Amino acid sequence: MDLKQLLLKDAMIMDLKATTKDEAIEEMVDKYYQVGVINDKDLYKADILKREAQTSTGIGDGIAMPHARDKAVQRATVLFAKSAKGIDYDSLDGQPAFLFFMIAAPDGADNLHLQALAALSSLLINPELVANLKKATTADEVQKLFDDAMAAKEAKDKADEEKQAAKAAAAKAAEAAGSTEDQKPYVVAVTACPTGIAHTYMAEAALKEQAEKMGVDIKVETNGSEGVKHKLTADEIRRATGVIIAADKKVDMPRFDGKHLVNRPVSDGINKAEELINLATEQKAPVFHAEGGAAADEEESTESKSLWSKIYADLMNGISNMLPFVVGGGILMAISFLLENSVGAHSQWFLFFNNVGNYAFSFLIPVLAAYIAVSIGDRPALLPGFVGGYMASQATASVVSSKSPAGFIGGLLAGFIAGWTVVYLKKALKNLPKSLDGLKPILLYPVLSLLIVGAIMYFAVDPVFAVVNHAITAFLESMGTGNAVILVHCLVE
Repeated sequence: MDLKQLLLKDAMIMDLKATTKDEAIEEMVDKYYQVGVINDKDLYKADILKREAQTSTGIGDGIAMPHARDKAVQRATVLFAKSAKGIDYDSLDGQPAFLFFMIAAPDGADNLHLQALAALSSLLINPELVANLKKATTADEVQKLFDDAMAAKEAKDKADEEKQAAKAAAAKAAEAAGSTEDQKPYVVAVTACPTGIAHTYMAEAALKEQAEKMGVDIKVETNGSEGVKHKLTADEIRRATGVIIAADKKVDMPRFDGKHLVNRPVSDGINKAEELINLATEQKAPVFHAEGGAAADEEESTESKSLWSKIYADLMNGISNMLPFVVGGGILMAISFLLENSVGAHSQWFLFFNNVGNYAFSFLIPVLAAYIAVSIGDRPALLPGFVGGYMASQATASVVSSKSPAGFIGGLLAGFIAGWTVVYLKKALKNLPKSLDGLKPILLYPVLSLLIVGAIMYFAVDPVFAVVNHAITAFLESMGTGNAVILVHCLVE
């Protein structure tokens, strides 16, 4: 896809007037609204600020990349803006930001758009491009600089792929011959961020560039908005000296069992690539153990992530897996309402679309809870998470008689309770005889976690939050539609 279709000249701000971070975001969001890229300023700005609350998108070296993906966005676009004096953007290196790339991705963006956004993001670790962008004075210059940089990157990527394939073949041949002479250190990495349209690919590019400078062979798997790319094979993981995880969301961890593993936020993959590679190649990182073994090592590998970052990553894992049910069910129900107006409420067509949409919606809370739990406790937490979430959606799943379920809040609690229940069960059962290891995932974890989570939901969470949910519902119903909208608007603001 031509980058000119993303880097719209009409959306560029070559002389940003803002002097603070909030003003810069407001000015760029206003520009998007003016050129028709977004149709809801409040929603898009709220999602931008939500991403900033997790970690500043001021990635350092004078660059900021605020980004959001939501239904307010009408087309995938990147807004380029320049500030002559620089703006304090809470950047990770503490320096002012001069170049801004506000990325807008629609909920239903196709892979072509997502790939283009990813490619553009990865270009921004090129210091020559950044220096030239700071000198650019017109929108045409900006577009040309990116076109030239993209052409050079595509040529380099193709050469790197061929080189990587040749190295892999040579490594296998050397291993088969029992020779380790002249072999470079080999590291594998995974990058991921909740939105998956910027930091994921910038971390990938930074790690690859730094590894090349250090004489280290590396393969980076990306978990972005278009899914998993460059997936690591079992053989590649086995050959690796160490593993780097630069991620702010859940990634597949058990495959790295027994490897020296560095687990850091995705921003470290961009700004501390050399440090991460050194830790992996020198095997100074703790050894990761999946399920059961050396829990202390696993904890140590994640110690550099803040508690909020972990909670946010767990929550986003639940929400991202719940969204397809929201979108699919919501669209079918919307179609059903259109059909109701034309064919009537008793038509089989109306009933079919409406019922299927409602069936999808009935899974929202169980899926949310299940995948929050999986993010914390891995696959053994799936069962208690699902059941806990289902109990939160049922008014009858409580020791106290109630007409209201615990609802969404109860589902959130169910997910976190289920996840941490499994974590502590793993610790409690880790010293059992090795002969019982096979029983843990198929018998001990399911039965004990279901019993514990079920009891907590039945006797504590559901009775309390059924009352809370009922009170909130009654309050909103008493307000009327107009007042409820005003309240929601005030809460969002």
